[in-house]
Amino acid sequence: MPTFDITSTVAMQEVRNATDQASREVGQRYDFKATNSSIELSEESINIESSSDDRLNALRIVLEEKLVKRKISLKALNHLQVEDASGGRRRQTIALTSGINSEKSKEINKFIKGIGLKGIQSQTQGDQVRVSGKKRDDLQAVINALKDNDFGIPLQFGNFRD
Repeated sequence: MPTFDITSTVAMQEVRNATDQASREVGQRYDFKATNSSIELSEESINIESSSDDRLNALRIVLEEKLVKRKISLKALNHLQVEDASGGRRRQTIALTSGINSEKSKEINKFIKGIGLKGIQSQTQGDQVRVSGKKRDDLQAVINALKDNDFGIPLQFGNFRD
């Protein structure tokens, strides 16, 4: 039976490259002089810090531009609350979401069942969803339907097997 897997991953090497590029650009731009703006990448989040809210927003925009250029979906970013830092500065943590949690997998499974194609089954396997069916064309129709719907996370389709 033909199958494929639905996953949601973030290429951390590309995120690292994008944060490095954004950090270099911020260091060179005139509008960021004397703001001591910084971008730091940790295991599962990006921390940005600047002197004011408008500089923090500009810093976020620069970072998002670099991520988009490197084909990282902005759906993988979860912007947390902006908070005060020392010295009247502003800080924000941007969490990187990877994997399909149980809520999203239930939503995806329900959506696939709601499409109404015969012989299509989906099941959750850890942080991915495996879809199987009798006909390859039906599986491709499921992929197209999933691409048209927004689940709030970036979806990748792989391991398409006959």
